[in-house]
Amino acid sequence: MRPIGPAARPPTCCGWFALGEIWSEEAGRPDAPLVALIHGTMDRSTGMLRLSRQLDDRFRVLRYDRRGYGRSVHDGPFTMDGQVDDLVTLLAGRTAVLIGHSYGGNVALATAERHAQLVAAVGVYETPLSWEPWWPGTTAGGAARATEGSPQDAAEQFMRRMVGDDLWDRLPERTRQTRRAEGPALVGELRDLADVQPWTPAGIACPLLVSHGSRGADHHRDGMRFVRDAVPESDLVVLTDCRHDAPLSNARLFAEQVVEPVLRAAGPPWSSRLG
Repeated sequence: MRPIGPAARPPTCCGWFALGEIWSEEAGRPDAPLVALIHGTMDRSTGMLRLSRQLDDRFRVLRYDRRGYGRSVHDGPFTMDGQVDDLVTLLAGRTAVLIGHSYGGNVALATAERHAQLVAAVGVYETPLSWEPWWPGTTAGGAARATEGSPQDAAEQFMRRMVGDDLWDRLPERTRQTRRAEGPALVGELRDLADVQPWTPAGIACPLLVSHGSRGADHHRDGMRFVRDAVPESDLVVLTDCRHDAPLSNARLFAEQVVEPVLRAAGPPWSSRLG
């Protein structure tokens, strides 16, 4: 692990390194085309590890803990501008295919709009559109964003809603405290997402695939159809019998039906690595 500056090249072997306060890991072949996996709210890079393992025999795969989560201890601000800056610094001038889960999809799309030269194609899964007036305020994110308690309380409320009270209560105390400590990132990024539209459909010029699970929540299904209709030349994929956690719980299916079509749409050299 080593710190590098914005102009430095990432390591050319497998392993992890620190970028200021952003923790990241690259796996796979050093000379292969790059794929970046971007996790969602109250998650971390480990949530994309199974998906990375489906890809790293053919590609260079970047995973990282977004600011405020996991090993990326950060004081903020937890804005989309900061999220995009973090990812662009990690790309270090390399063009990549971006795959974003949940909130991470907005990071991918905002980066594609602002730094089109660095993004060959984008795939997103159940990405929230919190700034849209029709987006419900009753979601787990909406409830956490509106909490009157501390950010730590908001994080616990979010996790209880996502995993259930029984599982939360069985977690080791240290784990619960770690997740509660991520509350400032949770509240900061979700409030920013509701207040500031992070990207515009007209600004997405690269190939885009949007997806949701057949067992996903209504608002996620509606949101992905909305993006498909709003962005020219985008495609929609529905993953059978999948919920919001598909990149983790169904990594092989996700790789085959979401990631690989995005890689084909990106063209060479990504498509050249597929059978």
